[in-house]
Amino acid sequence: MMKKYSVLLIIIFLSACSNKKNQVSKEADVFYTCSMHPQVMEPNPGKCPICGMELISVQKSKGPSAGEIQLSDQQVQLGNVHTDTIQNGVIGDQLILTATLNFDQMKATAISSRIMGRIERLYFKNIGDFVNKGDKLFDLYSEELNNAKQEYLSALERQKILDNSVIDFSEIIQSAKNKLLLWGMSEVQIDELAKTKNAKATTNFYSNASGYITELDVKEGDYVMEGGTIARLANLSALWAEAQVYTSQLSQLDRNGTAVVRIPDMPEKELKGNIEFVNPEINPETRINLVRVTIPNSDNHLRPGMPAYVIIKSRQRNALTLPIDAVIRDGKGATVWLQTGHNIFKSQMVFVGLETNGRIEITSGLKAGDIVVTSGAYLLNSEYIFKKGANPMAGHDMSNM
Repeated sequence: MMKKYSVLLIIIFLSACSNKKNQVSKEADVFYTCSMHPQVMEPNPGKCPICGMELISVQKSKGPSAGEIQLSDQQVQLGNVHTDTIQNGVIGDQLILTATLNFDQMKATAISSRIMGRIERLYFKNIGDFVNKGDKLFDLYSEELNNAKQEYLSALERQKILDNSVIDFSEIIQSAKNKLLLWGMSEVQIDELAKTKNAKATTNFYSNASGYITELDVKEGDYVMEGGTIARLANLSALWAEAQVYTSQLSQLDRNGTAVVRIPDMPEKELKGNIEFVNPEINPETRINLVRVTIPNSDNHLRPGMPAYVIIKSRQRNALTLPIDAVIRDGKGATVWLQTGHNIFKSQMVFVGLETNGRIEITSGLKAGDIVVTSGAYLLNSEYIFKKGANPMAGHDMSNM
């Protein structure tokens, strides 16, 4: 009897140890957190030390892995986090690019001095002044130019005195005249000099183009060297709309096509222009290229520096698309958030293409059937940084995509 009793005690003891072991093992897979403060992780149930709400249990075995983040049901609801299964759709028709208006450098003119001298007077002294072609621009005092004037007058005088001699002064006069023309005097000025025989100490110089002064490199009293720039003029009859385009979008550009330029500050303005230039060099830091479209500005209402949109027509095609708000973009690239489990999300880098009608093309990084966060992506981004202390894009390697 005693022996049977001892065996029964041993069985009860082993059973209790087994139950305790299973209970410990089960409880080891559970922690308690706050739905409003997920950074709180307690081993036992109780109240949140921050807000006092009742803690909820979370299974560790079902928690997020490295690079993932998990939200509570309440966070998902309050953050308006919605997902959708990405499928093939139609994208195309037009590519919309942000742009800035700039001077048309093909219509810019540099006014320079053809001879060394001192600026005695400037007739236009402010950036932005408009100069008409033929307007008096500056007066120059130049010893070398004054000597050339005297040589020309001397040749004319000798021709008059020695007209019947065997010496032909026409070539000497033409040579002296060509020197004056080369140094910037006009035919009218030279004819006036021959008529009045008065070689003034200063010489007037006139603008050979019309435009707004964008640079004024001298002031009165300054000396300029031969070839030194006096001012730069820009003709605003045409402008450049310089647009930024991502590398992945370059294949969609019809470089021989036309583009429509819209000005947000002037909703009624819609101008058509030609794609004049696509920069062959990609910025390695931003992976952004430059596209230049020339547009007319006959009424001079447009000004350099204005923001604009460049709309380039393209053909429709089948592609994976997402709402634009689902994609987070910065200087390093673009990412979306994938749902990998119940309220568990993971950041995924993607390459993007066309944008139209509120949707954006995904050229690589996703496949049909992936569950993508379409609303609340920025909340997930902020929550990841808050919990992990790192940018979710930091772990991505674009070279492997």
